[in-house]
Amino acid sequence: VVVRTPDLEDDGERANAGGRSLEKTLENARDNARSLAAARHVVDAFDAAALWHEGFSGKGVKTGVFDTGVRADHPHFRKIKERTNWTHERTLNDGLGHGTFVAGVVASQDGECPGFAPDAEIHTFRVFTNDQVSYTSWFLDAFNYAIATEVNVINLSIGGPDYLDLPFVEKIDEIVANGIIMVSAIGNDGPLYGTLNNPADQLDVIGVGGVDYRDKIASFSSRGMSTHELPHGYGRVKPDVVAYGRDVMGSKIAGGCRSLSGTSVASPVVAGAVTLLASVVPIDRRWKILNPGVMKQALVEGADVIPGGPMIYEQGAGKLNLLASREILRDYEPRASVVPGWLDFTACPYMWPHCRQALYHGAMPFMFNATVVNGMGLTGWLEAAPVWTPTDGDDGDGGDRSDDLGKHLDVRFEFSDVLWPYSGYLAFYARVKESASALEGVASGVMTFTVLSPPGPDETTLRRSAVRVPVKFQVIKTPPREKRVLWSQYHSVRYPPGYVPRDNLDAKNDILDWHGDHPHTNYHGMYDALRDKGYFLEILGSPLTCFDASNYGALMLVDAEEEYSDAEVKKLRDDVVREGLGVFVVGDWYNVKQMESMRFFDDNTHSHWTPVTGGANVPALNDLLKPFGFAFGDGILHGAATLNGQAVAIASGANIARVPAGAFVHKGFVADKAPRG
Repeated sequence: VVVRTPDLEDDGERANAGGRSLEKTLENARDNARSLAAARHVVDAFDAAALWHEGFSGKGVKTGVFDTGVRADHPHFRKIKERTNWTHERTLNDGLGHGTFVAGVVASQDGECPGFAPDAEIHTFRVFTNDQVSYTSWFLDAFNYAIATEVNVINLSIGGPDYLDLPFVEKIDEIVANGIIMVSAIGNDGPLYGTLNNPADQLDVIGVGGVDYRDKIASFSSRGMSTHELPHGYGRVKPDVVAYGRDVMGSKIAGGCRSLSGTSVASPVVAGAVTLLASVVPIDRRWKILNPGVMKQALVEGADVIPGGPMIYEQGAGKLNLLASREILRDYEPRASVVPGWLDFTACPYMWPHCRQALYHGAMPFMFNATVVNGMGLTGWLEAAPVWTPTDGDDGDGGDRSDDLGKHLDVRFEFSDVLWPYSGYLAFYARVKESASALEGVASGVMTFTVLSPPGPDETTLRRSAVRVPVKFQVIKTPPREKRVLWSQYHSVRYPPGYVPRDNLDAKNDILDWHGDHPHTNYHGMYDALRDKGYFLEILGSPLTCFDASNYGALMLVDAEEEYSDAEVKKLRDDVVREGLGVFVVGDWYNVKQMESMRFFDDNTHSHWTPVTGGANVPALNDLLKPFGFAFGDGILHGAATLNGQAVAIASGANIARVPAGAFVHKGFVADKAPRG
């Protein structure tokens, strides 16, 4: 995939629909001596000196920086072991400064902007040109060379929305399968949700988000969940950890220091910490113990949850704690674990959105997607399906838990047949049994399972690890019908299988509609607003023929892109006429001329890409609404309207072309930007 990243001031579109780019870094004017003296060293913030004083500084660890290169004679580096160039430009040097800065955060020896592991071997892989252009093929070749040269750690301060770039995605798995610890930035598309970049959104990669020195999530840091997994049920918790990514000092192209911000910065903070942590393990058994699974366990279990606000899909396991992770590695024994390791769905705001709505009988199943991390080896498997054991009687601390409602939960599991490389998924579904339809309280229990792995060196029996994860929910009585709203997710493109264009045409930096179209991602504001008003929002992940309309006051159809079957059209009409179901429909733009104008030539596939639909599939919506006499038009409306005294912003919305007699229509003075003629 070819990528041309826009300049920081440029709001032009990316060159294609699925490219990876250097994560943008925001430069701060701190090149004068006073600013440098006042700047806080990121290594001090994580107490790296405590390990340096013990004699650990990254020695013997080979770290690869995939970026824009670095000068061979740069004064900040002790051990630039090898530089390679995989672009069409005939240079190994950095013409942008991005690669030099990233490498400096990992391994600079300069006192003004020190890195975490100054004695590490640095291998630079120049995969971006000075024009910020790269191809998937360049990355694949460079990855193969990294495997051949047995690099231990790789930092990727890059990203893009294209999880369906399968050669790239599968090569990342191969990298990890070769024991290389992969660290990657989650992207600078915050504060929007559902904006995780690939490859940081892959379960075997350590995805890193950014915070500032006040421990606030940086506004630029992308948020979870992983949208590419939504078509299978629910997204994964990401980032894995967060680290300082604002106003961090690093190396300039030819020497000296500067301050930058971005997840491009936070990622090498973690990669540098990983390099330093790896050097703590004695060399004679270092790579017998360490692997990508072990390092992820050390990072997420050692991380500190930031209290008072950031949600799990913003901070993951929390902020990097270098010394706590070191203690985990000090006495590490090979084992399996689950990320997150505890699941208290009553803990707000950390467990948003799950903590905002209690479970109740008759609701659509609660779904959660966890990650099984296998530190015992490259491959593994669950010996048997996980078991749900409800809390009953004594809570173990002398308290009476006989009123716990865990026994009233029906819990089911799905999981990876094989944990490879070093990880797999564990999805669980929970529903409240009819026996608790009128009960309220806490429902808790534990899920347990055993992971098996092949024998390790000099071992003859399978490795075995028992995993135990505590789980806690709040259960309430089933709400009345008029307070229950059903969100139809099934017909929304949860992750674009092709060129599905963005909803808001003013968002020039995005071509794909890749944020998930889900109430827990880009529609999280709507979700919170409904909850604030006392409504309960459930998610329908199946066709409209698969729910009982008598349970719900309204059905929400938001940004639908898929077709509706004849059976769905008939059932919806019956649900409205016979069951009194309300229907709320949002129609984004659909205009053929606009779609044709968005056609472009993709250098990777050597073909022209044309949008397969608009912001919404208006023809399909019109077929669904035809029995009621409603229809959307091909307008593209921009502006603001007033509804019940409140201003409502409209961005690339469809106009209403037809309504039945007697309908109430709210009018607003907005601009129609649809191409005509």
